[in-house]
Amino acid sequence: MNITTVQGIIINEKPYSETSKLLTIITKEYGSISVLAKGAKSIKSKIRTVTTRLTYANFQIKYREGKLSTLICADIINPFNNIKSNLSKISYCSYILELTNQVLKQNYNSKIFDLLVEALLKIEESIDEELITNILELKYLNYLGINPNFDTCSICNNSKVITASVEKGGFVCVSHVRNERILNPKTLKLLRMLYYIDINKITKINISNEIKVEINEFIDEYYSKYTGLYLNTKQFLKKIKQISL
Repeated sequence: MNITTVQGIIINEKPYSETSKLLTIITKEYGSISVLAKGAKSIKSKIRTVTTRLTYANFQIKYREGKLSTLICADIINPFNNIKSNLSKISYCSYILELTNQVLKQNYNSKIFDLLVEALLKIEESIDEELITNILELKYLNYLGINPNFDTCSICNNSKVITASVEKGGFVCVSHVRNERILNPKTLKLLRMLYYIDINKITKINISNEIKVEINEFIDEYYSKYTGLYLNTKQFLKKIKQISL
């Protein structure tokens, strides 16, 4: 058993015996791991406040590869209090955490953790949570091995494109459009921008609801066709959006 410190974010917590918790932590070093937090439910426990969902911290653990590790202590990096106090933010972040966990299962890469942290920090700063989520969804396609072509026509490499097609894997020019819906030119521009943008450099993004709808529809259809992922938190997000309309 190796005692080590990992940088991670708690994505799930559940009771384990009368006084302890079982944590799922996405870590930079090992991907998603299960960690036993002994006595964490006790009011007097020193680890009680550092074992809540969406806590970003340096965790000192007794690490057991492929098995249940044990938490020793933790130093909080960011508790994400702003996110936790807002229903929309926490809903989008819940989806982000579930999505990240699924992506890591298919392809462990420490850069995935870095992208997750960058996204959560921007949402904590009150940058539009829906757009940050879209950016992360687009960037994760690379780690899932299903990159869309947002540079040229996916069929002939013509740079003069007029829409994006899920079936054809990205942008399409006028010569290869068949029955595809013609998207707003701003949607095409933003899809490409969001795909390539450095999350750290984002300070403000204003996009109309019409463009947001087109972006979300393309991403949802792309994930549905190529990933096979069905995420409960995504369905919950859709219900919240319907209620708010």
